[in-house]
Amino acid sequence: MNRRELIKLLPATLVFNEIINTENTNYENINPELEDQGKSIIVAPRPPLGWNSFDAYDCRINEQEFRAVVDWMADNLKEVGFEYVVIDYIWFNDNPGNWKNPNRRHGHPDLQLNEDGSPKDKLIMDKFGRLLPSEKRFPSAANNKGFKPLADYVHSKGLKFGIHIMRGIPRQAYYENTAVKGTKYFAKDIAEPFDNCNWCNNMFGVDASKPGAQAYYDSLFELYAKWDVDFIKADDTMYPPYHKGEIEILNKAIQKCGRPMVLSLSCGEAPLAQANHLKQNANMWRVSADFWDKWPALLHSFDLLNSWSSHTRANRWPDGDMLPIGYLSMDNRPHGPERMSLFTVDEHYTLMTLFCIARSPLIWGGDPFKTPKEIVDTFLKNKNLIYVNQYSTDNRQVFHDKNSVAWIAKDTKSNTRYLALFNTGEEKKKVTFNLELEHLRGDYKIKDLWTNEELGTFKGTFATEINAHGGKLYSLTKFTT
Repeated sequence: MNRRELIKLLPATLVFNEIINTENTNYENINPELEDQGKSIIVAPRPPLGWNSFDAYDCRINEQEFRAVVDWMADNLKEVGFEYVVIDYIWFNDNPGNWKNPNRRHGHPDLQLNEDGSPKDKLIMDKFGRLLPSEKRFPSAANNKGFKPLADYVHSKGLKFGIHIMRGIPRQAYYENTAVKGTKYFAKDIAEPFDNCNWCNNMFGVDASKPGAQAYYDSLFELYAKWDVDFIKADDTMYPPYHKGEIEILNKAIQKCGRPMVLSLSCGEAPLAQANHLKQNANMWRVSADFWDKWPALLHSFDLLNSWSSHTRANRWPDGDMLPIGYLSMDNRPHGPERMSLFTVDEHYTLMTLFCIARSPLIWGGDPFKTPKEIVDTFLKNKNLIYVNQYSTDNRQVFHDKNSVAWIAKDTKSNTRYLALFNTGEEKKKVTFNLELEHLRGDYKIKDLWTNEELGTFKGTFATEINAHGGKLYSLTKFTT
């Protein structure tokens, strides 16, 4: 099957599956290995589920569009656990990407610069160098209200509100030498002009060792707490080099601000050598580079999620990146032409099966209004898969050999096991799993979690035909007489 067949997917009986186990699970008690978290608040006991504006809207979403997405999320995905709705980057620019930058892609939000490096384009910023929402794009931010009215709207729908931030201090604040709130320091005392993000020139880095650096980040999160933000996606934190100092002061600022917030770090690939540091300072972190709808990127995700599987635990989630499902890249930005996802139907099954069995956060990036309902229902609303993502444990790869891959996991409320099988090759093939690999002896009832079909009782081995680039997910329950 190819992507054109996505809108002719499956009968409704394959979509609205019964949830495997409806009992609420206190995941903090299931994973006791929280010694590396100190006194951190458990804000993400399970992998966060939500929507982010980047994949479809790039940096230009406005309030009217965002409120419409919030309404759609409340009506469609809240019921299966999706709760975060996140505005991605450059919300502090009235019209980002409005000039034809010869060195960047169409619509890239780099600022035009003067010869001395100061910005020609002005960002929306207060006297303390803190970026504020553009009132032209977000009218409810007027009268110094910031994102508070928008957060109130999101919360009124039973959802949670998130924003993207760039690491550091605005380039504009450096050249204006704005004061650091509540201190005797100024932007030039803490900024590192040489440490500017190499893919977006809006910001300069902050030297975490300088007096005033922590106070600057504290002032940011004081503001975000007043806005009632629930989720922070902090970008340019791990892209080489790894910004250890700023990650630590980000975490400290959240702990001090008085409001629980999920801290999500981008972009990746996160360095595996920093796993312990990440678990001490963030709730989720990108293990991949920007992940788009091409098979080689999905194939690479097998290695990435396998490498990070031993570090998955409550409040600490290796993140495979956003789900490029549905309608993407509107107005031919941020990545490639406006399109439906290039993933085939089988690759969609692989993507969701892998991300769920590996317990990656599930943050969708497609446009809800141009994405066919069949795609949403089939790939984002399967309660069985969401349950595995939210309530399984001991998730790990068993083998990856000759284009056959197997992952295994345990249910947290029963003796049920979950088995994911994949065919990463170019031809349809039979994938066989030897139950002895996991000491699964005796008879097991096996159920297909995508279709809800009971397949019968198996002993010793289980085999299934899988299309090229396809994936399947099963539950295995010990048969007792």
